[in-house]
Amino acid sequence: MLQYDDSAFYFFALSSIIFYIVPSWYSIIKKVSAALFSSDESIGAISRTTAEEKKAADLKKNSKGLKTLSSTGFIVNFVITLGLSALFLWLYLSVQSNGEVNSFDPFTILGIDSGADLKEIKKAYKKMSLKFHPDKNPNNPQAEATFMMVAKAYEALVDPIAKENYEKYGNPDGKQSLAVSIGLPEFLLDTANRNLVLVAYLIIMVGVIPFAVWSYYSNSSKFGEKDVMYDSYAWFHHNLNEHTLVKTLPETLAGSAEFRQRNMPKTQADKEEIAKILNKVRSHMNKPSYNHPVVLKGNVLLHAHLTRQTDVLSEASKEDLKYMLRYSSSLVDAMISVCKHQESLGAALNCIKFSQFMVQAMWLKDSELLQLPHFTENEIKHVVAKNIAEYMKVPNGQKKGLKDFTEEQKQDVFKTCRLLPDITVESKVFVDDDEDDKVYEGDLCTVLVTLNRNNLAKGEKAGLVHAPRFPYPRREAWWIALGTKEGKIISIDKITNPSKVVEHKIKFLAPRKGTYEFDLYVMSNAYIGFDHKMSVELTTLDASSLPEYKVHPDDAELDDEPTLFEEMMNANIEDDSDSEEEEDSDEEEQEEGIRELSAAEKKKLELQNARKKAASAAGDDSDDDDDDEVEEVYNDK
Repeated sequence: MLQYDDSAFYFFALSSIIFYIVPSWYSIIKKVSAALFSSDESIGAISRTTAEEKKAADLKKNSKGLKTLSSTGFIVNFVITLGLSALFLWLYLSVQSNGEVNSFDPFTILGIDSGADLKEIKKAYKKMSLKFHPDKNPNNPQAEATFMMVAKAYEALVDPIAKENYEKYGNPDGKQSLAVSIGLPEFLLDTANRNLVLVAYLIIMVGVIPFAVWSYYSNSSKFGEKDVMYDSYAWFHHNLNEHTLVKTLPETLAGSAEFRQRNMPKTQADKEEIAKILNKVRSHMNKPSYNHPVVLKGNVLLHAHLTRQTDVLSEASKEDLKYMLRYSSSLVDAMISVCKHQESLGAALNCIKFSQFMVQAMWLKDSELLQLPHFTENEIKHVVAKNIAEYMKVPNGQKKGLKDFTEEQKQDVFKTCRLLPDITVESKVFVDDDEDDKVYEGDLCTVLVTLNRNNLAKGEKAGLVHAPRFPYPRREAWWIALGTKEGKIISIDKITNPSKVVEHKIKFLAPRKGTYEFDLYVMSNAYIGFDHKMSVELTTLDASSLPEYKVHPDDAELDDEPTLFEEMMNANIEDDSDSEEEEDSDEEEQEEGIRELSAAEKKKLELQNARKKAASAAGDDSDDDDDDEVEEVYNDK
């Protein structure tokens, strides 16, 4: 009968625990290293202008230091990992000292070198046997076990037979038989622990495991693509359509499922604060379509950010606004994907514009020049340039609106103008592997869009977006959209490649014969006033005008050859037909054996029987000859 084995259980437990503690310690060390030793650039805490200094300081404060490790998940995981690591160490030491799998080394047991002579061996044996003798260590199983091991080690080095067995089999007792046991601790068999084991089994199997599975499923089933909740996708599908305007999008974003628990006002003071902020931003808001407190609070907080009135917010409201802005990028991308599913080009472009406004903390009627640091409406009045792109082209010494700025503030403006994107866009339509430049109906067309960042040197890459009022770092990216004049989306993709020259291919099937004009949009994900729109013309010809395709004779012969699948099917059909023919022949033989005799055959059979009777009466045993004669007589007749 198999027995439970503590040593085998120790090995099993060690193997199981290591699968958790190794990746867990790696994650802990990585987070601690990031919190204590990460560079400012890795967390986006860089200040290229004085306007970004406060943002950089806040990022360092929130992204570096031990307080960043104070999350509940990290602490729970750390405590569990620490406990399992201690258990792992105890099990390892137990295996080292008591494990039966340990190799038998008499020199190590006696504490002598492998080259010790007989005198040293006897001396060490005498010393250790006296130390661990059971008479000197009563009621000490560990000392008793050590005493037996010392005696066994001494025998392996002194006794010739035991020494031979040790050298040959690694054990002085000779070759050992294979022992099989169950890798579970022996205390499970103790009758005193029966109730405890049963209760622990029920708790784990009926409580812990089902709860863990339910928790994992319930949490994972809430999220879809881009880690956005399915409820948010449903909300976007309900609110977004071809008539969606930019001014309605703050309310749409505020209703996302990610914010519903956090943005629920909990006290009367929260409601009063929202009402107070609403009075300040009401003139910039579209008339709310929903009066739900969660949607209303999120809508008001977003407008406070867009109108740069966050100073009136309480610390709690500022944290709620930061939480919304933290997830705004993925949520806006989800809104664009919904618009793509609906093929609504106008709504998708408005979502991109809304993303630009959120990053720069600006709204619909604001001047593009507010993206420059230290600029206000007062400075903008003195600027002659109509937009920010024209202002960037003006030489630094001739730029208007800098009269009241300090030299440091002026340098901030000049540096920002160098950071802002300056791109040129080119497009080309072609068909891959085509002999001419013509496009025929049904061809796979490719629109090659080439984006060149003129503000970057060769080999240089685009850095972080200059957005002092957006609390999180944002990488520069570009949306490339191709649509019809009717507002239907053909393709829309986000390009995150930071290289100086970026190429993007849009593939689609050529429509019917005719001349078509598509709209190509290249829009920034974070800057206002740098979008490009251009027309893409496509002329398709009738496919019937193509020259007739002639098949090469060798290719035609290959088409006539059966495929491997067809050969296998034909072989099966032949086997079936052969078996059917055999069955038919057997049935025919059986039918012939039981068919009714004709009159001539009956008469022949009667003559044969009469002849046999006559022959038996005369004592003639040659039946074969009689039969031949009967046949001859019958034939004569």
